[in-house]
Amino acid sequence: MRKSPPPSSPDAYVAALDGWRRELVERLRAAALSVDGMVEVIKWGHIVYLQDGPALLIRAEEERVLFGFWRGQRLRGIEPRLKPGGKYEMATLDLREGDDIAHEIAVDLARAAAQMNSDLGRPDRPADAD
Repeated sequence: MRKSPPPSSPDAYVAALDGWRRELVERLRAAALSVDGMVEVIKWGHIVYLQDGPALLIRAEEERVLFGFWRGQRLRGIEPRLKPGGKYEMATLDLREGDDIAHEIAVDLARAAAQMNSDLGRPDRPADAD
């Protein structure tokens, strides 16, 4: 199976989607971008949001959309459906057709992820690396 090149921009990423995945990604994207200072880029083939390092991601797959957070294990008090996994205290919310997340919760998650990076430093580097 040949890998396709990553989208050239977050707008191109969303434009390539359709149906429920596109609608959901648009809503998650609006929540993430409502946080002051959040920078949206394509990294690792999906949308990543940076503020003092990587804070969160949106990844649309064939059957699901992942809303993931580098320090997401600390955010389970805001959204208990977050599932731990991976490095850096990662946790993701696995959203499938028919699933939803309230806009206010998505904004709270994005805001908390950005604030933790501001308070604690980049989640992808050891504290003494800077």
